[in-house]
Amino acid sequence: MSERALATALIVDDHPLFCDALSITLRAVAGVAQVETVDRLETALARLDLSPLPDVIVLDLNLPDVTGVDGLIRLKAAAGQVPVVVVSSLADNRVVSAAFQAGAVGFVPKHSRREVFRAAFDAIREGKSYLPEGYVPPAPEGGPATSREHAIARLALLTKQQAKILQLICEGRLNKQIAFDLSIAETTVKAHVTAIMRKLGVQSRTQAVLLAGEASFHAIMPEDG
Repeated sequence: MSERALATALIVDDHPLFCDALSITLRAVAGVAQVETVDRLETALARLDLSPLPDVIVLDLNLPDVTGVDGLIRLKAAAGQVPVVVVSSLADNRVVSAAFQAGAVGFVPKHSRREVFRAAFDAIREGKSYLPEGYVPPAPEGGPATSREHAIARLALLTKQQAKILQLICEGRLNKQIAFDLSIAETTVKAHVTAIMRKLGVQSRTQAVLLAGEASFHAIMPEDG
């Protein structure tokens, strides 16, 4: 199997000093020649509308405009086949598990040594996944874990446009407002909403919002996170 080219990277993180340090690390040990940085999910999504796409995306789960794997799900919908590596200070087993279920191909604790980043990118370049050292898949927890896994799996089915519309629904926007914000016809919004509810397996907008909340930052974080 041919190796995946990882010559360009997009870092999505709102800490300028960490972005600078990570950019240097990726160039020095991971063979990444060109690095772009953005500090918000919406900026990253706008960048992914442009060509060429980066070879790899490095994402922090905690951003000013989104927290948790719901942001990762939206990013994956826009990124297509571009691999996403989560680099986070929150490396709880539940967070790692949720990130992989939402589509990440690698997870690196934020303050890992350079050798760890090298190993992660070497694995991804070879088409493999990278799990952090010491990761233990969380044991089944019953109802809450099952509902969270169900929510993440359902949300991962949404297209980029559907994920954006669901985000606006979660913000309380009406179809008419969504149509104006996205410069599309209201009938198009209604068609998307119908498709969203079908993919999520819900009967109402309220149920869709509740299901989206299952994948939120606080639904997967440890109490002291």
